[in-house]
Amino acid sequence: MSGDKTALRIDLTEDQIAFLTEMVDKHELPDIGKAVRALIDYAMEDGDTQEIFGEVRCLRC
Repeated sequence: MSGDKTALRIDLTEDQIAFLTEMVDKHELPDIGKAVRALIDYAMEDGDTQEIFGEVRCLRC
């Protein structure tokens, strides 16, 4: 679903950017913003928020 978008600056690590860039290429998305929106839409619609946010995951700790 398309809709109005608002720009938002977020801080990401190099490996997070690399992952998003890989997903953009693999799935032929227009840009990283679309990849991020797809992840958020999945979390909002089909994701288990307890599974997503209930456990602290830190790949860089």
